[in-house]
Amino acid sequence: MKGLLLARRYYEEVGRPALWKAFPDLMPRVAAGLVGEGSECLGFDDEISRDHDFGPGFCLWLEKEDFEAQGEALCRAYDSLPGEFLGFPARKESARGAGRVGVLEISEFFGRFIGREQPPSDLLRWLYLPEEKLAILAGGEVFEDPRGHFSAIRDAIRAYYPEDVRIKKIVARAAGMAQSGQYNYGRAMRRRDAVAAALAKNEFIRQAMSMLYLLNRCYAPYYKWMYAGLSGFSLCPEAAGLLRELAAAGDQGAAWRGPHPAGWNPYLNLEDPNVRRIERICALVIAELRRQGLTEQTSDFLEDHTEAIMSRIQDPALRRRHVLEG
Repeated sequence: MKGLLLARRYYEEVGRPALWKAFPDLMPRVAAGLVGEGSECLGFDDEISRDHDFGPGFCLWLEKEDFEAQGEALCRAYDSLPGEFLGFPARKESARGAGRVGVLEISEFFGRFIGREQPPSDLLRWLYLPEEKLAILAGGEVFEDPRGHFSAIRDAIRAYYPEDVRIKKIVARAAGMAQSGQYNYGRAMRRRDAVAAALAKNEFIRQAMSMLYLLNRCYAPYYKWMYAGLSGFSLCPEAAGLLRELAAAGDQGAAWRGPHPAGWNPYLNLEDPNVRRIERICALVIAELRRQGLTEQTSDFLEDHTEAIMSRIQDPALRRRHVLEG
């Protein structure tokens, strides 16, 4: 059973009946669900995930006044609920997993991830917030929220970046993909520097995955789940398989040693399958950028598109930021 379903059933079958009976005046003002850190909130949990911070549990989010007045009593009641449920043992918290479930105050909960502005009101705040934190708040599930305060903040975050911020991040990813994959990977291979080439390849993979999230208007999660999240994307679906092949490919040094065929280009060495994959991924991205109206350029080199993409930003201050910012 997936963690989100386990949490919902535990709440509906065990938590809700007991807590609504014990706190009939308070619970109509309490939001319940499971949102926060943990692979189960993203739907990526499996048998391996169950070695820590997994088990029956849910979150109860209270307004500050209610938290101060009745938070401790509600917390005691929550802690008294049966630990085991449907054959799953009681939740075992790791040293870094405390506080993921239980009784929480709304503004403090959001503040852990995005600070005091909830949601952020400034474009630069949006630009520099850690994206994995936004992914955390957009994930999970709210089971019920009678007053709607918790959901209103969460829904504003789930609505995704302001468009100017999304475009600025796309500019930075385009420059990063060009720099790491279309430029530095080949330069490192020409120098016979396998370590630098591997780092450039891995940086390209990271930048490309981030770009795919931006094109699909979805927050990128913590790095170990970034690739898993690509499976549900409708835009540039072919890129995921190419990225997997690129990640699995070993050193391609033999493709950079002669003799080479006539017309061999050391700056675009298509004898190297990694170069072919990188160029194909960039071509898919460029086609989607053109489809979204973010560039009219026809160059195969992503760096050549950055100025055109940047010109789509409406906010003057954001448009003046360095190309790699974001």
